[in-house]
Amino acid sequence: MNIKHYLDSTYLKTAAQANLSEQENTEVVKKCIQEAIDYDFKLIMIRPDQVVLAKKMIEAANSKVTIGTVIDFPFGNGTLEEKLAEAKQAIENGVDDLDYVLDYVAFKRGEIETIKEQVLQGTKLGLAHHKIVKWIIEVAALDNHQIVQLSALIKNVVIANFSEKEYDKVFVKSSTGFYKTPEGVPNGATVSTVKLMLENSCPLAVKAAGGVRTYEEAVEMIQLGVKRIGTSAAKAISTGEISNSNY
Repeated sequence: MNIKHYLDSTYLKTAAQANLSEQENTEVVKKCIQEAIDYDFKLIMIRPDQVVLAKKMIEAANSKVTIGTVIDFPFGNGTLEEKLAEAKQAIENGVDDLDYVLDYVAFKRGEIETIKEQVLQGTKLGLAHHKIVKWIIEVAALDNHQIVQLSALIKNVVIANFSEKEYDKVFVKSSTGFYKTPEGVPNGATVSTVKLMLENSCPLAVKAAGGVRTYEEAVEMIQLGVKRIGTSAAKAISTGEISNSNY
């Protein structure tokens, strides 16, 4: 097992969130992209406005690292039209993976048809352009029953509308890493939430994002059955170091 090829190395902070200037934050992004190239991670996950930069650096290095970005991040409460417009721009800019934040608040309000349409149209757009599509359900905002329901909903929409050969291009993803939880409560992937996702999203793949910071934790997630791990501790995971990352 080459653990590096499971890792979506992630940096999603804005300059303000990182308490940096725009130029300083761009330098951090460049460092993360270069690290992904140097360590041959599966993917570099960055904000939409940084996709062009990543594409340029990866092509210049003749690297196989793929590029992912987040859509309607971090709350997922934009309109369907806004989600699709942002995704279309990312596709034009050369992105490989589209990680949409599903409107989990609307789901909790019972707006099931709205959620189904988001999944249908967002997935259709991505697959039409040969992209990987991931749906972030924000497990920390949901109870176990809701995790089961939402994972199954995404699966059922995909099965009803797309061919079996496309199933492996659609993921259910645990978290944004930006959801605010009470002190000490995990806001990312946990073993229990990932098990629920795996059981109810199959045959779709699962991405465990947030909270995976060590080699041992990553191996545990892979052994459970996840196909991707979203983490800002990719280097530490791949080298066995200790990370102080909070995502």
